[in-house]
Parts: sequence; structure tokens; C-alpha cells
Amino acid sequence: MADNHHPSPVLIPPPSQVQNEAHVKSMDQYREMYKKSVEDPVGFWGDIAKAFHWESGPTGKFLEYNFDVRNGPIFIKWMQGAKTNVCYNAVDRHVKSGNGSKIAFYWEGNDPGDCGKVTFSELQDKVCRFANVLKSLGVQKGDRVAIYMPMIIDITVALLACARIGAVHSIVFAGFSVDSLTERLIEPKIRFILTSDGVWRGSKLLNLKAIVDSAVDKCKEQGHVVDHVVVCRHLLPEEEYVVNDRDVEERPGQRPSPQLKIEWHAPRDKWWHELVAAASPDCPPVWLDAEDPLFMLYTSGSTGKPKGVLHTQAGYMLYSATTFKYDFDFQPDDVYWCTADVGWITGHTYVTYGPLLNGATGVIFEGVPTYPDAGRFWAIIEKYRVSKFYTAPTAIRTLMGFGDDFVTKYDRSSLKVIATVGEPINPEAWLWYYNVVGNKQAAVVDTFWQTETGGHVITPFPGATPTKPGSATFPFFGVVPIILNEEGKEVGVDVEGYIVFSQPWPGVMRTVYGDHQRFETTYFKKFPGYYTTGDGGYKDKDGYIWVTGRIDDMVNVSGHLLSTAEIESALVEHPTVTEAAVVSHPHSIKGECTYCFVTMKNGSTYSPELAVELIKQVREKIGPFAQPDFIQEAPGLPKTRSGKIMRRVLRKIAIGDRNIGDVTTMADESVVDILFKLRPDTA
Repeated sequence: MADNHHPSPVLIPPPSQVQNEAHVKSMDQYREMYKKSVEDPVGFWGDIAKAFHWESGPTGKFLEYNFDVRNGPIFIKWMQGAKTNVCYNAVDRHVKSGNGSKIAFYWEGNDPGDCGKVTFSELQDKVCRFANVLKSLGVQKGDRVAIYMPMIIDITVALLACARIGAVHSIVFAGFSVDSLTERLIEPKIRFILTSDGVWRGSKLLNLKAIVDSAVDKCKEQGHVVDHVVVCRHLLPEEEYVVNDRDVEERPGQRPSPQLKIEWHAPRDKWWHELVAAASPDCPPVWLDAEDPLFMLYTSGSTGKPKGVLHTQAGYMLYSATTFKYDFDFQPDDVYWCTADVGWITGHTYVTYGPLLNGATGVIFEGVPTYPDAGRFWAIIEKYRVSKFYTAPTAIRTLMGFGDDFVTKYDRSSLKVIATVGEPINPEAWLWYYNVVGNKQAAVVDTFWQTETGGHVITPFPGATPTKPGSATFPFFGVVPIILNEEGKEVGVDVEGYIVFSQPWPGVMRTVYGDHQRFETTYFKKFPGYYTTGDGGYKDKDGYIWVTGRIDDMVNVSGHLLSTAEIESALVEHPTVTEAAVVSHPHSIKGECTYCFVTMKNGSTYSPELAVELIKQVREKIGPFAQPDFIQEAPGLPKTRSGKIMRRVLRKIAIGDRNIGDVTTMADESVVDILFKLRPDTA
């Protein structure tokens, strides 16, 4: 990767209203705390651990690990032998300390006016009752439970109930297709699914129960049986909840909708509310070992097969709570809102666990940022007096396009921290966020992290860090980032390379579920001794870290990390396609989108109608968010003499850049001219 000579824009100091009350008020204080965190991680994290409840302390080493595959298997262990329960620390601890009447969550539905709330005491009651429901169905410690639900309070109840009894929750984003859900049920042999009747996404109605039914049928075809499907009634009215093929009237407050019909399969299917009504509110927590699994979350893999990222109890609890406290500068009177879906890691760490572990009042939002209009985010901020706000650059760029008036007509004076997640944010969007949304009074916190890291790893501290628009700035406590070149040597200033980490932090994943060798190969083999993120970046002359995006065969679309191999696999399942290659393409709203090259089988002809079919196929196999933006016919693909597709050349073709660099290893250079000629005019 070449020297890029990147510019260093003017520093924007922390806003005084944030700095005055901040946990970290200066860069000197940050550097002092950071130094202790990397030089004495046992002392640093041991002090933080004192704030939480431990049924018993560590019996083994506080930290033990191996990051070097040459020295044996990779492992990371924190607080070995300590006993705790994350649900108890997130809920019961606050009730016991007298904060039971504090609001844990406000819920804002898809439609304005459809709303609710739950206190910590009420949440404790709901969680205990549902934990007893799970036990009554036979769920035991270590069992895997799938959750395929919308953004309602019950999704947090579901995952906390699993955590309470030691079951491992595996949440699947309720936008994934039948095939994607099926795959995520079969591999971990999941027998319990928690879902909902349906959900509105803007003006679109999704029948979640029907998707689950189809996935369960596909599991059965492949020899795996799901024993229980628990259905949370969300859209169906009380008097008509037992449905087979009957038309259903809309719930009061919902706008007119298409008919929602669900099929019922007794005794497999059970209604959530009926089970809860018969359940006891008394459910003592199961005390779990620090390294027992807490949850797994499937993320796209570069091979096309999703990886079950596994996180454990104590380390994830410490890290999610601590990153939340410092990176949003949490104060007890804050109203905090993360717009992410709980189906992604951001929703695990910064909708549920991090906020609840700090006793925060959060907002759960079911809708989309542009429904019923582009002012929805800002209306909710005004309504609840949100002080800390966390959303994706994609949403920011989308809302920028609607102009400032949708923002400025709402009162946003409560905002103190406005943060971003999911992908690098471009400076133009950063400045609009700062100037217009935050009115130059709120700190912008650009967070870099991954499903695998459990929480933020590179981020500003809102009361301490002078920020540069577009830079994630500096590492969080305990994280040691290094930029390496292809040969594993550390690079100089303004030179892009691989972002790696040289030592573990408490929130790092422990393994890939059921495939530890894949864990080692994916994250530790390329650069022995380091955790490899798969992202590129560079440090400028001031030490600020700039993340440039994925280096491996992955695409970051609207903050959703997609495997190009997974999309290629979906494309070549079409009977007329013999080969496909997918690369990233810049997109003004999504950041990146997918550009697909398809090679036809002999006797088959490419057509616009085929492109529509291929797009539909990707939507069905993976999900609507994976839909390709561009599909181009490719009679041949640029390959090396050994047959490897030259994706860097395809990326150049996708954007129309004829400066394709060194092609001496290419087997047939003539395909490049053909591909340039076949580029669609819209690309």
C-alpha cells in the first residue's frame, strides 16, 4: 500500500458543555489512563471490575492469552474462575440500589404516537417471567436460543432472559432471508426460536412468523428439527390472535395495512403472552464462569459461510459497560439513543448491555429514519430530550439529502454527544452532523469497532479529544493498534496498511462457534502475534488513526458487512450464470455498494430481465440489504495465470478508472477492454 500524503484538517476542540462534566477532561488524563491500561491491564480492569457484582472472585489468572499461532492454540481468558451473571448486573443491581423506578427504555414504534416505556423494576419482572418460560420449555445452561424479532422491548427481554439462565442467545437480524436464517439455525443446532407475528418497516409490512415457518421447514428437510417457536404478539389485535387464514383488522394507532396472516403449528408454536401469564416472577440468576459463553452472533465471512462470533461473560460485560461510560460520557440523567437494530452487534453492546450495565435510560426505535418523513430522528430527540445519540453514517448521508429544514425545525439543544458507527464517515457528512445536527454544541464521536471486538477499539473521548472530521482518532483503553504492511512491518506516517492489535482487551471474541481453526486462520495467521481486523488505515503526523475500510473480500454496505463470496455464491446459483465476481463501488448514501460481474454459460444470453432476476435471487438468498446496485455482463474476468480473479482491476473497471496498474501477471489482458466497453452508463 502506497504513501498517500493525507491532509490533516483543523482540530475541533471538545465542546465546553461536555468537557466540564466529562469523566476524561483532557488528553493528559487520557494518556495517563491509557498508559496504565496497556502496561498494567490486570490492575486497570481489576479496578473497574469492583463496580460489578461477583458471586465469587477469580480463582485463576486475571489475564492469560496467546496471540501467536507459532506458540500453540490461540486463546484469551479474563478473570478465570470468577462467577457472575450479566443479566443480574444489568438489571437487578440497579433495582437493589434503589433505582427500580428509573426508566430503562422508552419505546418508539414505527408510527408516531405508538410508544411505551419500561422501568428497571418492570424489566426485572418481565425478564424473570420469561426466563422461567424458557426453563419450562427445557432450555438449560449452554443451550442455544435463536431470536428473530423486531425492535420492541421484548427483544431485550429475550436476550436478558437467556443471559439470566446461562443460555447462549443467537440473534438473527429480522431482515435476513429464509435461507440466511436457516443456515444460522442448522450450524449451531438451535431448537428454540423466539419471534414475533410481524413488523412494520416504514410503509412495508414483514410477516416474520411466515419467514420463521419457512426456515423451520427447510431445517427439517436437512435433518434438523426445531422443537419450539415462541411468538410475541406485536401487530395482531388481542381479540384475533389465533389466526390461520383469517383477515385481521389493524391495531388501533396503526395505519391501514395489507392483511397479516399467520399459520399456527401446534404444539410447536406457542404464544409468548400466554406462557408469561402462567410464569413466576421469581427466577434466581445462574452464576456463570467468567469464560462461559454469553452469546454468539453470526457475521459474514470472506469464504461466504457466516461465522458464529462467540463472546463470553465477564470480559464482554466489563468492556461493553466501560466503553459505553467513557465514549458517550454517560451521566446519570442522560437519555441515550442508539438507532441500531439489536440484530447487529451495535444493538447488543450499545442498545442493551452497555447502557443497562450503567443504569442508563435508553430509547428503542422500531422505525426507519425517513418515515413518515425525514424529520423522524430529530422529532424523537426533541420528544425525549435525548442527550447522547448514536447512528450510522448511511443515515446521516441520507438525511443530509433532505436539507437542513427537517433538522432545524426540531429542538436539539439537549444533545451533548452525537456519535457514528458501522463504517468510516466522510468529512462532508461529519461536518454536517457537527454543524447542523449538533449546532456546533455537541461532540462528534466517530467509533471504529467490529462484531469481533465486542465494543469500540478506536474512538475519541468526547470531553478530551480534539477531533478531525473523518478520523476515529485514538485507541480505547487496553487496545494497542499498529499499522503493518503486507510483509508484517510497521509503516510510517501517512502510509496505509493493515490495522492490527498486539494485545487483548476484555471484549475481544474468544472463538468462532464450532470452528476454532477458522478463528485462528481468519484473525491470527496472516500476522502471527497480532489480531488482524481486515481493515486498512493509516496514522497521520499527529498520531490520529484514519480507517479506510475493508482490505479483504468484504463490502461495507450501510454499515452491514457483506461477504463478496456469499453474494457470488447466490449469483452463480442462477442456472444461466457460470461465474460471478463482486467488488465494492462508492455510493453517495451507503458509503459502499456492490458491483457484480457475471459470466454467462454457453448458450445463455445476458439481458436486463436477467439482471432483475439476479437481484431478486440475492435478496431471497441473503436479504434485501444485500441487493446489488450494479450488475454487468462479463464474457471473461481478469485473472492471473494461476486463475485467481484480480479484484483490484475489477474495482477500477467498476468506477471507470483506466489506470489499472501492473497487469503483467494477467493471463489475458484483452478482457479488460471488453469489460470497460460493457460498463453500464449509470455506473
